[in-house]
Amino acid sequence: MITVEDWALIRRLHKSEGVSQREIARRLGVARDTVARAIASDEPPKYERPVRPSELRELEPRIRELLAAHPRMPATVVAERLAWSGSITWFRENVARLRPEYAPVDPADRIAYAAGDQAQCDLWFPPVKIPLGAGQAGSPPVLVVVSSFSRFITAVMLPSRTTPDLLLGMWSLISGQLGAVPKRLIWDNEAGIGRRNAFAHGVAAFTGTLATRIVQLKPFDPESKGIVERANQYLETSFLPGRSFRSPADFNEQLASWLPRANGRAVRRLGGRPTELVAADRAAMLALPPVAPLVGFAARVRLPRDYYVRVHGNDYSVDPAGIGRMVEVRADLDQVTVTLEDRLFASHDRAWSTGQTITDRAHVAAAATLRTAFQTRAEPVEESLERNLADYDTAFGVRFDLDGEVA
Repeated sequence: MITVEDWALIRRLHKSEGVSQREIARRLGVARDTVARAIASDEPPKYERPVRPSELRELEPRIRELLAAHPRMPATVVAERLAWSGSITWFRENVARLRPEYAPVDPADRIAYAAGDQAQCDLWFPPVKIPLGAGQAGSPPVLVVVSSFSRFITAVMLPSRTTPDLLLGMWSLISGQLGAVPKRLIWDNEAGIGRRNAFAHGVAAFTGTLATRIVQLKPFDPESKGIVERANQYLETSFLPGRSFRSPADFNEQLASWLPRANGRAVRRLGGRPTELVAADRAAMLALPPVAPLVGFAARVRLPRDYYVRVHGNDYSVDPAGIGRMVEVRADLDQVTVTLEDRLFASHDRAWSTGQTITDRAHVAAAATLRTAFQTRAEPVEESLERNLADYDTAFGVRFDLDGEVA
């Protein structure tokens, strides 16, 4: 069979230049019958594979039965059920061709975001080990909050994903980096925020103080939080590579210095930069509340004899003068404090590691002083058992004159 190029050349030589069929066959080294067929054909030659019985065509009804019952069954499982022994790649392509007829479709709408309306929130776990102190290392969560309209990214690493730390993180980003309150905060079903339409303790009070509301998305709805998901990926591919971190504080310092450059990048979808659009975003948001919300770990406990309190898996020493009394324990992202009637009884840097005992030497010294005073007993005063007999006379009203006679 000749090629399309040979077919075109034969027709040109014969029709345009008048070359005989014999000469064309000699020049091209083909049979004269081939030349004659090319001249007689008005269409270029094309290869047609003969139709042969296909094993897959025989299996197609059974494939359809499986997909009708289980639309999302993997192609490898379908092949196993049908004892397919041929090419798995070819089999997978044909299953993918049939699957759309049975699998339900989940269309993704393009969402338009109004200025100031919402910020999307998520936790990103950087795939690096960061020294936490006390010989421990881990990957603490990074809270990422992105304004949907301007794509302005804010982020901070947190000690844990507990409710107090999540609320602390949101407040620090909203008040310190964003500078205004979005009308809605979009979350997935994070346990520290709430699940099954029930908020965790403290979340309702937090949103009430800020006059905003938290919207938790339904499962299998990633598009509604796609902006913050892309921001997480951007952090992982643009911020993380080539960096090393000495501590969580070092991580947050490097992240804070990098975020202005990230927010200064051009976003093709927006036709601008987040730093240029965030002003309009802030103008449409709610103002920061006049009084900061009460966020962070808080507890009221009776100080035990060993004068330590536990906060997020670590024990912190307290002035032993408060033993047996109710003390107020509070912790933010940086400090752990203990007070008694507005008097500071302890202040420690918060530990990011767990299972640690953090001790202030002044507290140990105070405990030693109190222990010594308790163990030192005062000498008892010995009393004489002899009594003055005049005391009895006075008690019974007996009086004597100057000669010693009874009066």
